[in-house]
Amino acid sequence: MSEENGVFLAFDTSNYTTSCAVCDLGGRVIASKKKLLPVKEGERGLRQSDALFHHTAALPEMTDGIRETLCGKTVLAVGASERPRDADGSYMPCFLAGKSAAHAAATSCGAEYFGFSHQCGHIAAALYSAGREELYGKEFAAFHVSGGTTDILLCRPGRQHPFEVTRIGGTLDINAGQAIDRAGVTMGLRFPCGPELEKLADAYEGEIPKLRLSVHGLECNLSGIENKALEMYRSCGDRCAVAATVIDFVSRTLEALTKELLTRYPDIPIVYAGGVMSCGIIKQRLGAYGSFSEPEFSSDNAAGVALMTRREYLKDHKA
Repeated sequence: MSEENGVFLAFDTSNYTTSCAVCDLGGRVIASKKKLLPVKEGERGLRQSDALFHHTAALPEMTDGIRETLCGKTVLAVGASERPRDADGSYMPCFLAGKSAAHAAATSCGAEYFGFSHQCGHIAAALYSAGREELYGKEFAAFHVSGGTTDILLCRPGRQHPFEVTRIGGTLDINAGQAIDRAGVTMGLRFPCGPELEKLADAYEGEIPKLRLSVHGLECNLSGIENKALEMYRSCGDRCAVAATVIDFVSRTLEALTKELLTRYPDIPIVYAGGVMSCGIIKQRLGAYGSFSEPEFSSDNAAGVALMTRREYLKDHKA
């Protein structure tokens, strides 16, 4: 088979989602499959050992889901998220499942293998979905906001990877996704709670209390909203009011951080990535400041890893 039929396969096995994706030689995502890992009712997450087990069980289903896409194609390279961030000591066992699957696929196909960070995969997916791929090769800022991360990142052209990332701000305690999930679990919602919490917030028609933010320059504290949500729910029992208050607090915090970022880096392009950024309420507040991807590419996915795999392969195989 010729390289004209070439595709790039990738895996991402984060703490809560098993995913794989395929992009073609032209940089178009032609398949993206994902499956949420099961979390017991009332619990706030998974132990790493459990996550690793569930990824191992889910990966055959993922590969079966892309079998038709790969039929008649040549897999030129395979990529995987190997670690949470591009930082010394960044490690989570759950990523071993995707890395192992990617190595096995690369070996069986006679293809090259490339490893990346989960965080860079989120950024790459956001650039693709938001139509901002022209930012490769330029300096830009990215907010990576999820259950495991609330980071403000300065992104510059990379020597070994598509871009190099430097953390310049973010949370000092819990992450935005944690605040949302903990509030949701307190009210009996199923983890992860973001989509259901957003529906409750959308249904609220009352006045939202403007809680005092804890923002200091490019850093913030989010743990206070967890206690306030519990206090509100115990006192009023109104899940819609609590949901609206939590999301409003998170969105106003992110807006304050964005304004400070633009004070320090005037006119810098901003991209918002991560599962929390799939919330329509947050997008409505921050949409004027930067670019958002579609929800499919905001939440955990392997598409960004596939796209970076393509870029690294083409960099090494220039005509």
